[in-house]
Amino acid sequence: MLIERPLRAVHVSFHADRERRTPEQLLDAWPTLTEVSSALRRGGVDVVVVQRAHTTRTVERDGVSYRFVDDAARIPRRIIALVASLEPDVIHVRGIHHLSAVAALARSGDAPVLIQDHATRVPTGWRSTAWRWALRSVAGAAFTTVEQARPFADAGLLRADMPIFPVLEGSSTFTPGARDEARRATGMFGDPCLLWTGRLDDNKDPLTLLAAVERVARKLPDVRLWMCYGKAPLLDVVTRRIAESPVLRERVVLLGTRPHAEMELRHRAADFYVQASHHEASGFSLLEAMACGTTPIVTDIPAARRIVGDTGALIPIENPSALAAAIGSYWLTPDGGGARRAPRSVATAARVRGRFDTELSYDAIARELRLAYEALAAARV
Repeated sequence: MLIERPLRAVHVSFHADRERRTPEQLLDAWPTLTEVSSALRRGGVDVVVVQRAHTTRTVERDGVSYRFVDDAARIPRRIIALVASLEPDVIHVRGIHHLSAVAALARSGDAPVLIQDHATRVPTGWRSTAWRWALRSVAGAAFTTVEQARPFADAGLLRADMPIFPVLEGSSTFTPGARDEARRATGMFGDPCLLWTGRLDDNKDPLTLLAAVERVARKLPDVRLWMCYGKAPLLDVVTRRIAESPVLRERVVLLGTRPHAEMELRHRAADFYVQASHHEASGFSLLEAMACGTTPIVTDIPAARRIVGDTGALIPIENPSALAAAIGSYWLTPDGGGARRAPRSVATAARVRGRFDTELSYDAIARELRLAYEALAAARV
């Protein structure tokens, strides 16, 4: 289909904010929403965002129109009517969970609907039947990696002919900075200095990381691990594990929950960002680390492979020996008959940041989305 005007994408979210914040507060609290939209606009796409809310209002920001609609109905007809009135070339639905709304929107007009996964688990039982019905009119789906869509396809939830587009969920606005200044500001130190972020739960697997630190301390006695976390169902287990180990007691610092703005400095202060997750839909903390030029040493899972590329180490799940070996090999450089410390170099940080700029930034996401939009719009009959 020939489009003489700029391609128009209408972004739709059926998620209602439980805190009932104002539209302006939501735009500030959900930076991915605004950053992706602004990047698409810079890339030549005409973007309008339609967001379910507790008030009906329009907010203009950075050349993008955000339409907030008070429509709590299971099938939100006011939202669907507004989307149709905007005459979109493609409709981009953020999230898959609101099945009735997604199905009604996909059947309401001829604009193709692209759904984007946000850490969705494959349903089972009668739910899978509901999903299959709801998604049969969807034109395409976006996942962080094509591999992540495979379980949905295998379960018959996605049509065999449905195109899958690899698109990151979000990115980061963090930037590199002087490591020594960041260490003074945060109090972090270590040779090497490791940063870990995430929940203290079975999926994030902090116990594997602690075991790795015990092992690597045999060669790198000055190693230090700094752990930031939110929800912490394993906090008692982790605290006890540290207390029972003389090696860990001297080398691990539990920082708890830290303000998001502070995390930029903490990523800059670290030599390595470490993670032991069993699965991730994307990896926002990993993206933040790479935005700061910090070398990632993380588990070899689909999202991490997509993000890290060849700029860090990917290690097997639940393998503290491999994690310890990766930290040691990245830190130690052969020097005649022994080994010497090899602190993170400016060149290494630039390489990590270079991958971020070309493959992981909001502008990179916008390029991926534009390709998806153009492919779906061209397929319209």
